[in-house]
Amino acid sequence: MAIKVTIRAGEPGERFLQRFKRICSKDGLFKEIKKRSYYEKPSEKKRRRAKDAQRALRKRIARAERARKGS
Repeated sequence: MAIKVTIRAGEPGERFLQRFKRICSKDGLFKEIKKRSYYEKPSEKKRRRAKDAQRALRKRIARAERARKGS
C-alpha cells in the first residue's frame, strides 16, 4: 500500500504536504496506524466489531425512516 505523491512545478511545500495528508486520510492510513499501534485481544476485537455493526444498523434504520418521512 504505497502512496505516491509527486511535487507539481512551482508548488509550495505546505501545499504538497496538505495534498499528501488528504490522500493518506482518504486512503485510511491514519486510521490503520492508530488501530495497529496497540495489541487488541481477539475478544475485544469481536466486541468492537459487534458494536460497529450495531451502530451501522441503527444508522441504516434512521436513514430509512427519514427517507420514508420525507416521501
